[in-house]
Amino acid sequence: MSRKSSSFTSPNSSASSSPVNPAPSHGRFLKLFSAAFYAVSSFLIVVVNKTVLTTYRFPSYTFLGIGQMACTIVILYLAKMCNAVSFQDFDKSLHRKIFPLPLLYVGNHITGLGSTKKLSLPMFTVLRKFTILLTMIMESKILRKSFSPQLTCSVVAIVFGALIAASSDLAFEAEGYAFVLLNDVFTAANGVYTKQKIGKEGLGKYGVLFYNAFIIIIPTILASAYTGDLEKAIAFKGWVSLGFIFSFLLSCIMGFILMYSIVLCSHHNSALTTTVVGAIKNVAVAYIGMFIGGDYEFSWPNFAGLNICISGGLVYSYLTFYSTSSSSPQIAKQEEEELKHVIEEPQKNSEKRLF
Repeated sequence: MSRKSSSFTSPNSSASSSPVNPAPSHGRFLKLFSAAFYAVSSFLIVVVNKTVLTTYRFPSYTFLGIGQMACTIVILYLAKMCNAVSFQDFDKSLHRKIFPLPLLYVGNHITGLGSTKKLSLPMFTVLRKFTILLTMIMESKILRKSFSPQLTCSVVAIVFGALIAASSDLAFEAEGYAFVLLNDVFTAANGVYTKQKIGKEGLGKYGVLFYNAFIIIIPTILASAYTGDLEKAIAFKGWVSLGFIFSFLLSCIMGFILMYSIVLCSHHNSALTTTVVGAIKNVAVAYIGMFIGGDYEFSWPNFAGLNICISGGLVYSYLTFYSTSSSSPQIAKQEEEELKHVIEEPQKNSEKRLF
């Protein structure tokens, strides 16, 4: 009898289950808020970076990346000193915990800024659609996730539209294409490994942000100095312009906000959802880029491919969020725990092999 009473619900059981109901709605709000925050941040930084690198013709996207890393370090260090945030202190085990995120972080930063400078905004957003496909592949291989045929078909539509648009690009720039495709790889890997590493005990989302920037900033400065990129940035004549200085500082702050929004979105959602949100954001960026920046050259195949990409992205987004909202909280929690087990087990085995 005890089993039967526990497995069937009665009208009187609503009172006992009511305290559980706010938790899923609160969690759903955090998922949507973090996704919207990432979408807005991602949109704004593309526009700001485009202003610095194209409008003001700043010669060094590497130096801009260094500024964004430095801003992240300063903000989080001051916040920790004021007890506004907390994350673990530096120790010998930190490198093992966070690797390879710093390498992916700097790769994502540099290739992202380089592709922003070399390509028009619409073509930049079209080629960035390949990140979705790469994220799906990496999540299936690294996090052992599976995807429905409908989601797979929508991804194929996105990639197909991207190929149509890219093949008819009237302003083809080989270096820009190489940068953005590398950026796709780094972004996908960064999202998947961020989701994997963010649950590390004592590290957390703030620790991931701080130590990513802290570990990689010195090698990036040395590389920039070796290539002569740092000298070009320092000798830039625009430093006397208040408009440029404001745009540069705004880009540095937005770099921190973007990285925080990515980690926050990955914390409350999956790496794939974070990528999907980026695709939704690209709808606005692509169309606005046709009217600002002055470097978009119209052609019908390009325009058609762009719209196929956008349509596939919207269908993909609908399928993703619909399946998420229609699944019960118990199933979602069970899947999360299974995913944690899949993630943590290979890490334990690899650490045993190392020692």
